[in-house]
Amino acid sequence: MHGRTVPANFKIILVLLAIGIVIGVLFYTQSIVEKLQERERQTADWYTKAMEYIISDASQTGDYTFVFSIIQNIDFPILMTDEHLVPTTSQNVDVDSASLTHEEIIAEHVKLRDQFAKVNPPIVVTYNDTMVLNYVYYDESDLVKELRALPYIEILVATMFILIGYIGFSYIKRSEQANIWVGMSKETAHQLGTPLSSLLGWLELLRAQQEDPEGMQETIEEMEKDVSRLNRIALRFSKIGSKPQLDEQNLMDTIHKSADYYRRRTPQLGKKVEIIVPETGEIRARYNSELMEWVFENLLKNALDAMEQNEGVVEFSVQQVRRHINIDIRDTGKGLDSRLKKDIFRPGFSTKKRGWGLGLSLARRIVQDYHHGKLFVLESTPGKGSTFRIQLPA
Repeated sequence: MHGRTVPANFKIILVLLAIGIVIGVLFYTQSIVEKLQERERQTADWYTKAMEYIISDASQTGDYTFVFSIIQNIDFPILMTDEHLVPTTSQNVDVDSASLTHEEIIAEHVKLRDQFAKVNPPIVVTYNDTMVLNYVYYDESDLVKELRALPYIEILVATMFILIGYIGFSYIKRSEQANIWVGMSKETAHQLGTPLSSLLGWLELLRAQQEDPEGMQETIEEMEKDVSRLNRIALRFSKIGSKPQLDEQNLMDTIHKSADYYRRRTPQLGKKVEIIVPETGEIRARYNSELMEWVFENLLKNALDAMEQNEGVVEFSVQQVRRHINIDIRDTGKGLDSRLKKDIFRPGFSTKKRGWGLGLSLARRIVQDYHHGKLFVLESTPGKGSTFRIQLPA
């Protein structure tokens, strides 16, 4: 239940964060638009006052330089009408005067006047604050219109990006899940294959030893070991997906047990590999012995597969450093390219032609998810070997 709640909460947080960003962008853009609108309103107001000044200056002796500077700096559509709302002059409006008759130009200006009135109320030009002479209509500049559309464009782009990312991650997740299922089935077959093959061999030997009670007893004891091995394999797989019990115990016992299992197995694999485990005293840690033994076996198998010359050394090193226990597994195999150090723990990734890429991924999940530790490549040199480190809480 807890494992499902955390991702769900994380998704909710991401959605809320995205909504917050969108709202923030909308408010910020709106504040900029309002400032630009206020600037344009002031410019239109100055334009109106300039017209009033020109009209009120009966002698026409005033300095109109500032008036023309205001007119030249206007960058938004503006339209002036007479007191009867008939358009007279315009600036920055999209009307092709060259190809239209006077009546058609007036008709186009009337349409623009009605459009501008919906955006901004007209400003009245008066004479001596009593007589209405003109009305000034104006629209928003292209910059304001673009800024209004900007948040929606950003939302559209962000939505497309999220959608593409979601589809991509979903595809990757489905691919990894498929690799996990295929790998798990092959891992199961691999785990069961060895003891089952041994049992078949012991059965043949029993048939040949029907008249040899002492030999039969020894064979039966070996069969019991293989049956015990099958039970342990079933127990391991049953713990995947559920919370295992962690007990305080001697870590060195589990390391020796895993090393002994592969020492007996390496001659059958046609390899001469020395597996070295230090004769260290007790190192206590809280862990599940079945799962941790599985981790050691996967790392040992990975080290054995890395021996291209069918001979070499695999050495364990165990140290307690403050609150952690470091377990290093060093091999003299072919080593890893630095670019592959992270990929080797990905489900389905394998550097072997016949590998299914689940052993190291499963080992890391056991260490990190179930034991709150770490599993990583400490160092690796192509042609010289690799060192994997397991870090467990002391």
